[in-house]
Amino acid sequence: QVRLVESGGGLVQPGGSLRLSCAASGFTFSSYAMNWYRQAPGKERELVAQITETGSSTHYADSMKGRCTISRDNAANTVYLQMNSLKPDDTAVYYCNARYRYSLKEYNYWGQGTQVTVSS
Repeated sequence: QVRLVESGGGLVQPGGSLRLSCAASGFTFSSYAMNWYRQAPGKERELVAQITETGSSTHYADSMKGRCTISRDNAANTVYLQMNSLKPDDTAVYYCNARYRYSLKEYNYWGQGTQVTVSS
């Protein structure tokens, strides 16, 4: 029923760019804030970027500010993460997350992740 499918990861050299996509289905996409997380080997999962339900505001990890843009297309049930000027430290599995929270209601969905490797 509920699905979040990431795509767009791969191998890039330092300074390169990638655009990740996350296609959602099985829930009311426009009611959910969307987030991108990442987890590098030996490290804890960390929040990379987030966007509100309508796309009216965004937030980014300090390490990604100026190099990253999160966006969403509610008509297409898709959230994107454009990453530029990539560094080896950006190497990680990137996960798409959908979250709805209001009073006693809370829903939290995760994709399976897409690998991003930055290396020369």
